[in-house]
Amino acid sequence: MIYFNNVTKKYKDETLSLDSVTLTVAPGEFISVVGHSGAGKTTLTKLILAEESPSDGTVFFESTNIHKLSSRELTKFRRRIGIVFQDFRLLSNKNAYENIAFAMEAIGATDEEIATDVPHVLDLVDLGHRINHFPHQLSGGEKQRLAIARAIITQPELIIADEPTGNLDPLNANEVVEILKKINKLGTTVILTTHNRNVVDSIGGRVITLEKGRLIRDDKDGKYMI
Repeated sequence: MIYFNNVTKKYKDETLSLDSVTLTVAPGEFISVVGHSGAGKTTLTKLILAEESPSDGTVFFESTNIHKLSSRELTKFRRRIGIVFQDFRLLSNKNAYENIAFAMEAIGATDEEIATDVPHVLDLVDLGHRINHFPHQLSGGEKQRLAIARAIITQPELIIADEPTGNLDPLNANEVVEILKKINKLGTTVILTTHNRNVVDSIGGRVITLEKGRLIRDDKDGKYMI
């Protein structure tokens, strides 16, 4: 699904964010990308989204070099990916239903599709009872689950979750992880970046470890080993 071929990313100030990284992500995998702050985790995800371009090497999505896409092709490509951020990025003036409906409207969904799909996805993340609540009325864990619902409403092939439990207590973090595992079991590929040992160990999937931009470990046993 995703292939990094000897990818290096160096910024103008000579900061080396990724150094000769080669890796493959297969469809349906759940991968945790771990490393200390500055290890290159966020740069890795930005390269997948083509928000950054590699200084050297190539990033493929299936057989496509994503950094060769036109603006129009890139917009279409990004619709195949859902993104979950640490800081939720919800619309404060819209309730749970409206936050998700807005994402559907952006891709041209009909009112009928929105009315059918939004309640379904809220039930999937255990927020059906919060459908009319605004972000300020939700707990941190509920906000993140709403953000996940918004990310999956367009049925993306890949979810990128960048430190999704960073602002949550252990109980809410576990609830978010369980939702991501449920989504993965339904067939969606998940790439999660984190520095939380408990989160990684609870997932039990493949773990990629970055250190100062280099891929130093790729384990299938689901253990945090920094």
